[in-house]
Amino acid sequence: MNAVRVGIQLPEVERRVAWHEYLAIARAAEEVGLDSIWMGDHLLYRGDGRPERGPVDAWTMLAALAASTARMRLGPLVACTAFHPPGIVARMASTIDAIAGGRFVLGLGAGWNETEFEAFGLPFDARASRFEEAFEIVRRLLDGERVTFAGRFDHVDDAVLLPRPDRRPELMIGSSGRRILAATLPHVDAWNTWYDLYGNTPHGLRREIAKVNEACERAGRDPRDIARSACVLVVFDRSAGERPVTQGVEPLEGGSGRIAAGIDELSEAGADEVIVVASPITEATVRMLGDAVALLRA
Repeated sequence: MNAVRVGIQLPEVERRVAWHEYLAIARAAEEVGLDSIWMGDHLLYRGDGRPERGPVDAWTMLAALAASTARMRLGPLVACTAFHPPGIVARMASTIDAIAGGRFVLGLGAGWNETEFEAFGLPFDARASRFEEAFEIVRRLLDGERVTFAGRFDHVDDAVLLPRPDRRPELMIGSSGRRILAATLPHVDAWNTWYDLYGNTPHGLRREIAKVNEACERAGRDPRDIARSACVLVVFDRSAGERPVTQGVEPLEGGSGRIAAGIDELSEAGADEVIVVASPITEATVRMLGDAVALLRA
């Protein structure tokens, strides 16, 4: 039986999705035995040759899904620290984790889509420096500290989370940047990579994991203490056209057996968790993924 965890990213901007469909997809994922559900955290996409589009708010949706599911882990993939003051990020994460009964995973990143920063009046400069300051405040508050911090970009004065959280949510970093890894690897529980950063192949994933292992050693952290999470593009139906296949990416395609084998190959390459980015992403494809997971665990 393969012990790799399998999750699913919920719809983002593939099409307009109402709450009742998010709920149906999430409950189907739980029913068929998936381990986690994830929401992208973005504000707006435009200027890329495709129609202007924007996703629902990740934090609000995750709170609703935390109250509507019972077993699966859930979290943002990944939350951009620039979108909210760091103390507010910590409060939201702590509250959703309480709603979820300890199932929340706080994935964090520095953001990359300059268009949405500009549209919503958010500074795009010095992203690594801004992230370093925000991350320190977030993780110290979640660790239960009273935090006073005066940085170049962020400051808090005797900030504390009240009511005090029962635990610190699991922290996951969604970056391969050298500075971001250096700031986070001493503290996080997991690392995540998006499929186009490693080509969606086991060989590419081994290469990325080797880089993270080296970064762990530089940070004085045992690489075995960091869970490895890899997103994988799985195309169930090319004619649906929901998620274009970018150049240099080899999508995982085929029936349940091939999908199970592909997930197993990523596990062999070092993934502790595989998060499926499905095209299309519907309740039906989640149930098809459940068939693959059943074969994987047989």
